[in-house]
Amino acid sequence: MLDLKLEDVDGILVRYNVALEKEMTPDEAAEELYPKDKLVYPIAKAIYEGEEDDVIEGLEAAIKAGKKPIDLIDDALMIGMGVVTRLYDDGIIFLPNVMMSADAMLAGIEFCKSQTTEVPEAKGKVVCHVAEGDVHDIGKNIVVALLRANGYDVVDLGRDVPVDEVINAVVENKPIMVTGTALMTTTMYAFKEVNDKLLEKGIKIPFACGGGAVNQDFVSQYELGVYGEEAADAPKIADAIVSGIKDIAALREEFHKH
Repeated sequence: MLDLKLEDVDGILVRYNVALEKEMTPDEAAEELYPKDKLVYPIAKAIYEGEEDDVIEGLEAAIKAGKKPIDLIDDALMIGMGVVTRLYDDGIIFLPNVMMSADAMLAGIEFCKSQTTEVPEAKGKVVCHVAEGDVHDIGKNIVVALLRANGYDVVDLGRDVPVDEVINAVVENKPIMVTGTALMTTTMYAFKEVNDKLLEKGIKIPFACGGGAVNQDFVSQYELGVYGEEAADAPKIADAIVSGIKDIAALREEFHKH
């Protein structure tokens, strides 16, 4: 058995930064992740804080200093949202914080677009919907906001969307992914119909599903299904697809957690 004195234990804790981590607040954790660029720093901080006016003020200062509005979307706004995503993944902040940041991010994107004639290039297009018969759209709205905040062009079909309307939207828009949410167990079976009709048309894109009624076992039963346990998984799945992981089995390996 090791014979450690109290001062030895304290030294080990400090050496491995455990003591510091236990005392660190979310704001302090964010501070360590902000970019050092003096023009980007206030924008990233404002996104973390969910302060839309401060985001715009920071963007105005950066544009005045010579930054191109279109470049600031990737070089400042996305970086700020990246800080938020990292802290959320680490369990330091929670979904309400993320939603405030997403709103601030979207306000920043709209401002940048208003300051230029250039059109920002979206990472990809995603079709989102709530299952047919289900009117509970809070989860879907969060998914849409997070996808847009992460640079995706979203076709939001709304709630209680007929299966054929989903299929038509996919055919028309050619998205990289379709998402579906369901809160009621009586409505989640519409996902199987969406899956089968996509396959009938030879469309084999990932179908990311989640919501209170849905679990991983259910989603795994159909060929295109990829389960998202949390709304924040949607942009991560989309990012994985954009990076080249388009195989359903590979996506399940990455995102199925149980």
